[in-house]
Amino acid sequence: MSLVIGLTGGIASGKSTVAKMFAALDIPVIDADIIAREVVEPGEESYQKVVEVFGEEILKEDGSINRPKLGSIIFSDSEKRERLNQIVHPAVRKRVLEKKEYYIRQGEKCIVLDVPLLFESKLTSLVEKTLVVFVVKETQLKRLMERNQLSEQEAWDRIQSQMPLEEKVKLADELIDNNHSIEESKEQLLDLLKKWGVAD
Repeated sequence: MSLVIGLTGGIASGKSTVAKMFAALDIPVIDADIIAREVVEPGEESYQKVVEVFGEEILKEDGSINRPKLGSIIFSDSEKRERLNQIVHPAVRKRVLEKKEYYIRQGEKCIVLDVPLLFESKLTSLVEKTLVVFVVKETQLKRLMERNQLSEQEAWDRIQSQMPLEEKVKLADELIDNNHSIEESKEQLLDLLKKWGVAD
Protein backbone atom coordinates (compact mmCIF):
# COMPACT_ATOMS: atom_id res chain seq x y z
CA MET A 1 0.00 0.00 0.00
CA SER A 2 1.29 3.47 -0.83
CA LEU A 3 1.20 6.19 1.81
CA VAL A 4 -0.10 9.38 0.19
CA ILE A 5 1.05 12.57 1.95
CA GLY A 6 -0.55 15.94 1.30
CA LEU A 7 2.15 18.61 1.58
CA THR A 8 1.07 22.20 2.10
CA GLY A 9 2.06 25.46 3.76
CA GLY A 10 1.75 29.19 3.24
CA ILE A 11 3.45 31.47 0.75
CA ALA A 12 7.22 31.60 1.50
CA SER A 13 6.94 29.03 4.29
CA GLY A 14 9.43 26.70 2.61
CA LYS A 15 7.03 24.14 1.17
CA SER A 16 9.01 23.90 -2.10
CA THR A 17 12.20 23.28 -0.14
CA VAL A 18 10.56 20.35 1.66
CA ALA A 19 9.12 19.06 -1.65
CA LYS A 20 12.71 18.98 -2.99
CA MET A 21 13.77 16.97 0.08
CA PHE A 22 11.12 14.35 -0.73
CA ALA A 23 12.27 14.26 -4.36
CA ALA A 24 15.90 13.84 -3.24
CA LEU A 25 14.77 10.74 -1.31
CA ASP A 26 13.33 9.33 -4.57
CA ILE A 27 9.77 9.87 -3.34
CA PRO A 28 7.53 11.01 -6.24
CA VAL A 29 6.10 14.50 -5.81
CA ILE A 30 2.96 15.52 -7.72
CA ASP A 31 3.03 19.33 -7.93
CA ALA A 32 -0.47 20.82 -8.24
CA ASP A 33 0.94 24.21 -9.34
CA ILE A 34 2.73 22.66 -12.32
CA ILE A 35 -0.42 20.72 -13.23
CA ALA A 36 -2.51 23.92 -12.96
CA ARG A 37 -0.24 25.44 -15.62
CA GLU A 38 -0.37 22.34 -17.83
CA VAL A 39 -4.18 22.12 -17.92
CA VAL A 40 -4.50 25.60 -19.43
CA GLU A 41 -1.96 25.10 -22.21
CA PRO A 42 -3.22 25.43 -25.81
CA GLY A 43 -5.00 22.27 -26.92
CA GLU A 44 -6.28 21.44 -23.44
CA GLU A 45 -10.01 21.42 -22.76
CA SER A 46 -9.62 23.92 -19.88
CA TYR A 47 -7.71 26.29 -22.17
CA GLN A 48 -10.75 26.49 -24.49
CA LYS A 49 -13.07 27.20 -21.57
CA VAL A 50 -10.81 29.91 -20.11
CA VAL A 51 -10.63 31.69 -23.50
CA GLU A 52 -14.42 31.43 -23.91
CA VAL A 53 -15.00 33.00 -20.49
CA PHE A 54 -12.24 35.64 -20.44
CA GLY A 55 -11.88 36.46 -24.14
CA GLU A 56 -8.94 36.41 -26.51
CA GLU A 57 -7.43 39.56 -25.02
CA ILE A 58 -5.86 37.36 -22.30
CA LEU A 59 -3.75 35.55 -24.93
CA LYS A 60 -0.17 36.23 -25.91
CA GLU A 61 0.82 36.41 -29.57
CA ASP A 62 1.76 32.72 -29.58
CA GLY A 63 -1.76 31.81 -28.41
CA SER A 64 -0.75 30.85 -24.86
CA ILE A 65 -2.46 32.45 -21.87
CA ASN A 66 -0.88 35.63 -20.56
CA ARG A 67 -0.84 34.62 -16.89
CA PRO A 68 -0.04 38.07 -15.42
CA LYS A 69 -2.87 39.60 -17.47
CA LEU A 70 -5.34 36.93 -16.37
CA GLY A 71 -4.04 37.31 -12.83
CA SER A 72 -4.71 41.04 -12.82
CA ILE A 73 -8.31 40.41 -13.95
CA ILE A 74 -9.13 37.80 -11.30
CA PHE A 75 -7.09 39.29 -8.44
CA SER A 76 -9.48 42.20 -8.05
CA ASP A 77 -12.71 40.37 -8.93
CA SER A 78 -13.76 37.48 -6.70
CA GLU A 79 -16.58 36.44 -9.04
CA LYS A 80 -14.19 36.06 -11.98
CA ARG A 81 -11.65 34.32 -9.76
CA GLU A 82 -14.35 31.83 -8.77
CA ARG A 83 -15.23 31.23 -12.44
CA LEU A 84 -11.60 30.49 -13.24
CA ASN A 85 -11.35 28.12 -10.28
CA GLN A 86 -14.46 26.27 -11.45
CA ILE A 87 -12.72 25.61 -14.77
CA VAL A 88 -9.23 24.84 -13.52
CA HIS A 89 -9.75 22.99 -10.22
CA PRO A 90 -11.67 19.96 -11.58
CA ALA A 91 -9.10 19.53 -14.35
CA VAL A 92 -6.23 19.72 -11.84
CA ARG A 93 -7.94 17.28 -9.49
CA LYS A 94 -8.48 14.78 -12.33
CA ARG A 95 -4.85 14.91 -13.43
CA VAL A 96 -3.53 14.71 -9.85
CA LEU A 97 -5.63 11.56 -9.35
CA GLU A 98 -4.34 10.04 -12.60
CA LYS A 99 -0.73 10.61 -11.52
CA LYS A 100 -1.43 9.30 -8.03
CA GLU A 101 -2.98 6.09 -9.46
CA TYR A 102 0.00 5.69 -11.79
CA TYR A 103 2.50 5.81 -8.89
CA ILE A 104 0.36 3.44 -6.80
CA ARG A 105 0.41 0.96 -9.70
CA GLN A 106 4.20 1.37 -9.88
CA GLY A 107 4.28 0.16 -6.27
CA GLU A 108 5.71 3.37 -4.75
CA LYS A 109 5.87 3.17 -0.96
CA CYS A 110 5.15 6.86 -0.55
CA ILE A 111 3.69 9.58 -2.81
CA VAL A 112 3.55 13.30 -2.08
CA LEU A 113 0.82 15.61 -3.34
CA ASP A 114 2.25 19.13 -3.20
CA VAL A 115 -0.90 21.25 -3.00
CA PRO A 116 -0.74 24.89 -1.80
CA LEU A 117 -4.52 25.03 -1.23
CA LEU A 118 -4.92 21.52 0.18
CA PHE A 119 -7.36 22.58 2.90
CA GLU A 120 -9.00 25.48 1.06
CA SER A 121 -9.78 23.34 -1.99
CA LYS A 122 -11.00 20.50 0.25
CA LEU A 123 -8.58 18.00 -1.29
CA THR A 124 -7.65 16.23 1.95
CA SER A 125 -9.77 13.24 0.88
CA LEU A 126 -7.07 12.48 -1.73
CA VAL A 127 -4.38 11.87 0.92
CA GLU A 128 -3.83 9.75 4.04
CA LYS A 129 -1.64 12.20 5.94
CA THR A 130 -1.38 15.99 5.88
CA LEU A 131 1.92 17.76 6.47
CA VAL A 132 2.20 21.53 6.94
CA VAL A 133 5.47 23.45 6.57
CA PHE A 134 5.29 26.15 9.22
CA VAL A 135 7.13 29.42 9.86
CA VAL A 136 6.26 32.34 12.12
CA LYS A 137 4.70 35.42 10.46
CA GLU A 138 7.87 37.55 10.78
CA THR A 139 9.97 34.92 8.97
CA GLN A 140 7.30 34.47 6.31
CA LEU A 141 7.12 38.23 5.70
CA LYS A 142 10.90 38.66 5.55
CA ARG A 143 11.39 35.69 3.17
CA LEU A 144 8.58 36.79 0.87
CA MET A 145 9.87 40.38 0.65
CA GLU A 146 13.38 39.13 -0.18
CA ARG A 147 12.26 36.41 -2.60
CA ASN A 148 9.74 38.45 -4.62
CA GLN A 149 11.26 41.92 -4.13
CA LEU A 150 8.04 43.18 -2.53
CA SER A 151 7.35 46.05 -0.17
CA GLU A 152 6.20 45.08 3.32
CA GLN A 153 2.61 46.05 2.44
CA GLU A 154 2.60 44.02 -0.80
CA ALA A 155 4.02 40.98 0.98
CA TRP A 156 1.53 41.37 3.80
CA ASP A 157 -1.41 41.56 1.33
CA ARG A 158 -0.34 38.27 -0.23
CA ILE A 159 0.02 36.55 3.12
CA GLN A 160 -3.38 37.88 4.23
CA SER A 161 -5.07 36.56 1.06
CA GLN A 162 -4.38 32.98 2.19
CA MET A 163 -5.71 30.85 5.02
CA PRO A 164 -3.53 31.72 8.05
CA LEU A 165 -0.72 29.22 8.65
CA GLU A 166 -1.87 28.81 12.28
CA GLU A 167 -5.21 27.51 10.95
CA LYS A 168 -3.44 25.03 8.67
CA VAL A 169 -1.32 23.82 11.59
CA LYS A 170 -4.51 23.00 13.55
CA LEU A 171 -5.82 20.94 10.61
CA ALA A 172 -2.57 19.08 9.88
CA ASP A 173 -1.57 15.61 11.02
CA GLU A 174 2.04 16.72 11.38
CA LEU A 175 4.16 19.79 10.81
CA ILE A 176 7.69 20.71 9.91
CA ASP A 177 8.95 23.73 11.80
CA ASN A 178 10.92 25.53 9.09
CA ASN A 179 11.99 28.54 11.18
CA HIS A 180 15.57 27.29 11.48
CA SER A 181 18.14 25.68 9.19
CA ILE A 182 17.41 23.46 6.20
CA GLU A 183 19.32 20.67 7.98
CA GLU A 184 16.94 20.84 10.95
CA SER A 185 13.90 20.71 8.66
CA LYS A 186 15.38 17.69 6.88
CA GLU A 187 15.94 15.89 10.19
CA GLN A 188 12.30 16.50 11.12
CA LEU A 189 11.21 15.08 7.76
CA LEU A 190 13.34 11.93 8.11
CA ASP A 191 12.00 11.35 11.64
CA LEU A 192 8.45 11.69 10.33
CA LEU A 193 9.02 9.23 7.50
CA LYS A 194 10.35 6.71 10.02
CA LYS A 195 7.33 7.30 12.24
CA TRP A 196 5.01 6.74 9.25
CA GLY A 197 6.90 3.59 8.29
CA VAL A 198 8.12 4.70 4.87
CA ALA A 199 11.82 5.15 5.73
CA ASP A 200 14.30 2.97 7.58
